Amino acid sequence: MTQKIQLSDHFTYRKLLRFTIPSIIMMVFSSIYSIIDGIFVSNFVGKTPFAAVNLVMPFLMILGVVGFMLGTGGSALVAKIIGEGDRRKANSIFSMLVIFGLIIGAVLTIVCNLTIKDVVFFLGAKGEMVDMCILYGRIISFALPLCTLQYMFQSMLITAERPTFALIVTIIAGVLNIILDYLLIVVFHLGLSGAAIATAISQVVGGLIPLIYFLLPNKSLLKITKAKFNIRALIKVLYNGASEFFANISSSILAICYNYQLMKFFGENGVAAFGTIMYVQFIFAAIFIGYSMGVAPIVSYNYGSQNHKELKNVFSKNIKVILSMGVLLTICLELLAYPLTKIFVGYDAELFDLTRKAFMIYGLAYILIGFNGYASSFFTALNNGAVSAFIATSKALVFETSSVFVLPFLFGKDSIWFAVSVAEFLAMIMIIFILIKYKSRYHYW
Repeated sequence: MTQKIQLSDHFTYRKLLRFTIPSIIMMVFSSIYSIIDGIFVSNFVGKTPFAAVNLVMPFLMILGVVGFMLGTGGSALVAKIIGEGDRRKANSIFSMLVIFGLIIGAVLTIVCNLTIKDVVFFLGAKGEMVDMCILYGRIISFALPLCTLQYMFQSMLITAERPTFALIVTIIAGVLNIILDYLLIVVFHLGLSGAAIATAISQVVGGLIPLIYFLLPNKSLLKITKAKFNIRALIKVLYNGASEFFANISSSILAICYNYQLMKFFGENGVAAFGTIMYVQFIFAAIFIGYSMGVAPIVSYNYGSQNHKELKNVFSKNIKVILSMGVLLTICLELLAYPLTKIFVGYDAELFDLTRKAFMIYGLAYILIGFNGYASSFFTALNNGAVSAFIATSKALVFETSSVFVLPFLFGKDSIWFAVSVAEFLAMIMIIFILIKYKSRYHYW
């Protein structure tokens, strides 16, 4: 029988991979069922509905980011407190976050329904795309309370030393989404509303299963107990998770900027091409995100217990693993550009050529994407949300957004696909200086 891995263990490469593989697979699988959702819409509903989903998606991601913020920020604080030896306090804070997540999710549902029409017009939707965006967004919004918990529990289950259970929940929700996509879109011909209903139901299930698990007696490090409102802890969680909040907000704003520029230079095909790239990016980025999510509680635990030797060990190994992944994934993306593009938009020759070319250029950035993303996650795990948020927002809002507008102006419209590579390179230089600056404070180097 394989021995259970604990946060207090000494981590070799083998043990690191064993502990993080469930979270990597979890994030990849979550991305795959999102991609399949896009494939169903693109191939069975049409190019315009597919473009409509991609146009409204950044707004929906902004609403959903609260769950990621509570998950990463809460996980960092809870794991640190567990490392300090106070399990009762850790469970009290965890329980408070669950209640807060449900409340804020309900508020976001109301916000979405009140504002989505104005948002859709602001995003540049025209003609029949307007009604499609509003329909999709309003259906998805009703799942936001449990969707918020779903994203939060993905991190919290790892902190509870239950990464495999987190993976199982994601697989259940993902398979359900795929089955419902087929039934509602292909069999019952519900079109875009069917895709939205399938996604909403899967998010509800993904949040409900862990909620029931933590409410029942369990042997993990965490359980839902009598919650006491702790404003200081909540502020700390929001501070820790600020990087996830600002990173996702920045990514959504960046996607809006991309769509604006692409509509101007390439029209509807440009937005559809970018949407295809984003769907595939979900898988490749999910590998980095899953690994970073998996190792974060280990970093937080050793920071809380002041085990500097193990913190150095984990940091060194993580950097080597992430950089190796970056090289491998870049090669894979270049080789898979043609077949992946064929799956999504093979029905349209002009769109296919544009998307494949964009894939080949965009994919070069993956050499550095993982390293830069891990750096932000690493400082969140160290409970330094300010530095983490600075890294995330600088990369997206300063470097990449500037590149999206400046490169086409200087070098022509095709150079827009190089924007992410330029931004990642500039971010890497900034991050190296930050890591050097803080190494004496946290003793990770």
